[in-house]
Amino acid sequence: MIERELTVRNKAGIHTRPASMIVRTASKYTSEVFLRRDRYEINAKSVIGVMTLAAEQGATLTLVVDGEDEHDAADALEDLFHNGFGEEI
Repeated sequence: MIERELTVRNKAGIHTRPASMIVRTASKYTSEVFLRRDRYEINAKSVIGVMTLAAEQGATLTLVVDGEDEHDAADALEDLFHNGFGEEI
């Protein structure tokens, strides 16, 4: 199992487009993928779950990935966050 701290860098936070990018990326992998904010944990393969995080710019989330391709999944999701989902940072 891998846990990583990720920061939302884009100005608009996690709105519909970044949420769908997270779900699309997480769904490529067989590993279980979760995002945690405070004590609330959601399945990162669910767009509704990701949207309920209401993560604004500067929010810190914990990525939890568990499975045979966990390293690849964690790296891909970390890249999305690091690059601000291709939006203005």
